[in-house]
Amino acid sequence: MHQLPDISPFQRRLDELDAQMAAPSFYANPRKATEVSREQQALRRLVETHTECQRAERELAEHTALLKDPTADAELRDMAQQELPGLQARHDRLKEAVLLAMIPPEPSDSRNTVFEIRAGTGGDEASLFAAELYRAYTRYAEGRGWKIQPMSSSASDRGGLKEVIFLITGNEVYKQLKYESGVHRVQRIPVTEANGRIHTSTVTVAVLPEAEEVEVQIDPQDLDITVMRASGPGGQGVNTTDSAVRLVHKPSGLTVYCADDRSQIKNKARAMAVLRSRLLKLKEDEEQAKYAAQRRGQIGTGGRSERIRTYNFPQNRMTDHRIGLTLHSLAALMEGQIDPIIAALQRADFEEKLAALTGGPLPVRARASDDD
Repeated sequence: MHQLPDISPFQRRLDELDAQMAAPSFYANPRKATEVSREQQALRRLVETHTECQRAERELAEHTALLKDPTADAELRDMAQQELPGLQARHDRLKEAVLLAMIPPEPSDSRNTVFEIRAGTGGDEASLFAAELYRAYTRYAEGRGWKIQPMSSSASDRGGLKEVIFLITGNEVYKQLKYESGVHRVQRIPVTEANGRIHTSTVTVAVLPEAEEVEVQIDPQDLDITVMRASGPGGQGVNTTDSAVRLVHKPSGLTVYCADDRSQIKNKARAMAVLRSRLLKLKEDEEQAKYAAQRRGQIGTGGRSERIRTYNFPQNRMTDHRIGLTLHSLAALMEGQIDPIIAALQRADFEEKLAALTGGPLPVRARASDDD
């Protein structure tokens, strides 16, 4: 069982924040004051929960000692025996809450998210599945009260999507969706298959935390900006004016195309938002690269070359290869009911971070076969 780490560094930090908040000039910078207040509240909850956990641990030790004492009153021992399971459960619950609160939050968890879905190998079938994934994620977002803002899309001839980029805004969007980055594989009989053979296709998903302008500075001299008429289906003048915008960031080679709005100004703003998010993700990936060896194969890498998940329609099966999770509820998952997957991935991520926090070994997880 994991031991509780030393609480004193967290108590010292709480004392520092209390002193800051007591200063007369504390509210001179409202944004900074809000950040400090949130951290102070979180640390106070941690310290209070830690105190409760220690109290529960003492009560647990007292009950256990009473049960082992042959000279103790029989009625008291019976009472201790009855109370022990509930006390143990309360102690374990408080202990996990303390450990979870001690894990440093990811800076991007509270951010809105730029979501990119692209058809991979498999032609029309890949684009059709990309459209189905887009529908599933939008339904999931709507169910949580999040807002969807289309940014760019490219339709295929058969009604699928070659690519779609959209912004999701709401509470802790990135925290919930960051594990979706990677290659999603689908195995099923395509509508275009006359002989009933199962085909395998892939779709890539990229989940990017929305970047603020102050975090990612883009020199206008580093941009090639091209305006043009939108291609594809028209309507309301979208492809009759030079409203589409393509940005090329020369230092990184990143290219962003946006044509979903009639306004060239709005398309440029959306393209810049996507570009900033991609550049922020590049910065974060560089920072995390030094930890790649110890985290290899663990949750959170989100590499787009990874095959993270397989959707097998003939077997009504979804397998997440990172944690060996298999669910036989494809219809519900494709309707956006992906909470069971996200909860399992968050739990696995928590266990990994907990092992690092307490100095224990990384968890050994079941893995699905590469043939799944």
